[in-house]
Amino acid sequence: MLNDLKSRRRSDKRYLYYGIEFLVSPSCPPGAPNSVPFSLKQLPNLLRLFSVPQGSPQAKSMESTLQMCDDFNPIKGEIRKCVTSFDSMLDFVRGIFGLDGFGHGFTFLTTTFYNDSNTAIFQNYTVLDDLREIPIPKMVACHLMEFPYAVYGCHSMVGDRRLFKMSLRGERGDIVETIVVCHLDTSEWEPEHISFKALGFGPGMGPI
Repeated sequence: MLNDLKSRRRSDKRYLYYGIEFLVSPSCPPGAPNSVPFSLKQLPNLLRLFSVPQGSPQAKSMESTLQMCDDFNPIKGEIRKCVTSFDSMLDFVRGIFGLDGFGHGFTFLTTTFYNDSNTAIFQNYTVLDDLREIPIPKMVACHLMEFPYAVYGCHSMVGDRRLFKMSLRGERGDIVETIVVCHLDTSEWEPEHISFKALGFGPGMGPI
């Protein structure tokens, strides 16, 4: 995986999907987390609150997110939490970094999209420049999860890992500045992790 990343050069192409959930991150409706607890047990109430039909694809996505957040089992040495607001995210990051004030000692990095479309499609992306490595002595990752409002699965990063940034251009003209993390040590990961299923190997057998 790491060698494959390093081999990415200008004009290389990859067929990728950046879903609409990555393009739009609506804020949590005022009072929603307080009126209905963010819990899998409250799924029926949450579906009613957001007028989502039971059994629909969106309902299944909500259930998957709630299940993952309720059973957010960390790997050894890792701390995980689902957050539903930017302030909660900051509190989590500050706690991991041991900081009291805002913005002291850490930098926000995010995948950035430059496009005029709200349509999510598969398309070929061309690498615009060489891979750029960003030194990271300590790192917290927050992943946008599928839900009617912004929910992030945040976790501290442990073990050997390296972070990169690269620029891509879609065949429809979309420009993406994307962040890539390569996990060199996967020995403590769960055997059922989706990445192992996709790549065909298990914990400790290779980087992801």
